[in-house]
Amino acid sequence: MSPFRRGPVSRPSRRGGRRFLLAVSFALIAVVTVVDLLVPPEVHLGPFLIAAPAMTASFAGARMTAFVGAVAILAQTVVAVARTSVTDLNHTYQIVALVLISVIATFFAHLRERDESRMARLRSIAHAAQSVVLPPLPERAGPLRIASVYLAAEEEAQMGGDLYAAARTASGTRLLIGDARGKGLDAISEASLVLGAFRVTARREPGLPELVGQLEAGVGSAERALWAAGSGPGGTADATVDGTDEAFVTALVLDIPDHEPVVRLVNCGHPPPLLLSGGRVIPLESGGTSPPLGLSDVLAADVTVETFPFGAGDVLLLHTDGVTEARDDSRAFYPLTERLAAWAGAGDDPATLLDRLRADLQTYAGGHLGDDAALVAVRRTAPAPRFGADGEAG
Repeated sequence: MSPFRRGPVSRPSRRGGRRFLLAVSFALIAVVTVVDLLVPPEVHLGPFLIAAPAMTASFAGARMTAFVGAVAILAQTVVAVARTSVTDLNHTYQIVALVLISVIATFFAHLRERDESRMARLRSIAHAAQSVVLPPLPERAGPLRIASVYLAAEEEAQMGGDLYAAARTASGTRLLIGDARGKGLDAISEASLVLGAFRVTARREPGLPELVGQLEAGVGSAERALWAAGSGPGGTADATVDGTDEAFVTALVLDIPDHEPVVRLVNCGHPPPLLLSGGRVIPLESGGTSPPLGLSDVLAADVTVETFPFGAGDVLLLHTDGVTEARDDSRAFYPLTERLAAWAGAGDDPATLLDRLRADLQTYAGGHLGDDAALVAVRRTAPAPRFGADGEAG
């Protein structure tokens, strides 16, 4: 399943919509021409023909706009010949005006077409970049099945400051989900630093506190380099603590052992994960939340590792606050826990659950999210073997 999902109109639908609008343009020319021939001579409907090429320029290319303009000019010429003559002053002015409007509309259609081509190239570059910065999570990792979805708030954006990653170790699977506060390239830069540090460190199997320390060091060193260069955190969101502006990244770092029915996690100021187990939705609230990455210097606190049950058939949902902060027309927040409670126990695999959740979220928000949103669903598919004191599976 592709991790990047929006709800755009499909290309066939767009083509069908353009065909319909093109048919409207030609229908307008036909109707104006016929009515202009039937009304009294002192009534002139020719100026309405200008609307056809002008409207076509908003959705079609330069060639089609020029063609519609030519058809409109031909129609006006037919009306002029049928009524008086082409050299009649009134009809001459109408034809000249129609020619000028058609030329201008064709020129603007060319500019729009050029910009769309440029945007298509930028999208291609963005797709290539996203596959490097935020590749899809593996669908399987030991006894786990995993699915992920990224919903970009901006129509043309492919990714922002939200992030997730997975890494296999000799004893289990490490997962990361986070949100670099801010927007634009600075947020993406922060997310890339955290992802890079996680990918380098997670497989070395340090304890979770050591792993979080490495992620913290990556964010902190980048911020210090920016301040040394005199640029500051730029567009990233800032937390003002004791009068100091700091960029930061909220994150959840999880360790799921292959042979123990538990999940261990460190919460660095991130929304807690939700456990779907036995038809219930259980928020895995941490008793001691660690500060967000990048704020350890100003918010001194110990890294707290929490352990929660995570057995066969259970599903763990990780998410960023773009999900719970999505609003409907009444400005009410998306009720994630209530929605999941209605689906818990339905036996869906992670990909099916995220497809349902994505569709419901976008419908609830009217297709426009206020912030990027990332979702990761993890299901343990096999019972974890129990080991006795002698190390043999029981």
